Amino acid sequence: MRFWGLIGLVLVLVIVGLLAKKQLDAARAVAPGVAASASPDASSSTTVRDQSQRIQQQYRQALDAASLQQQRRVEDDAQ
Repeated sequence: MRFWGLIGLVLVLVIVGLLAKKQLDAARAVAPGVAASASPDASSSTTVRDQSQRIQQQYRQALDAASLQQQRRVEDDAQ
């Protein structure tokens, strides 16, 4: 009985290992495409600092837009 339990455990570990490898390979294949489509004007010479600043700027713009929408809703509700 112990033998079958050990065989079952090894089989499960092999299956989990194969699935994990498949997921990691898929993530690696998708990641470059996602980065390229997210910023098509970004060249390979773009530094991490430039990318970080661009993301921060986009985030600030999104927050500003959301804040303006909220202010307009409050003003509309007050009238």
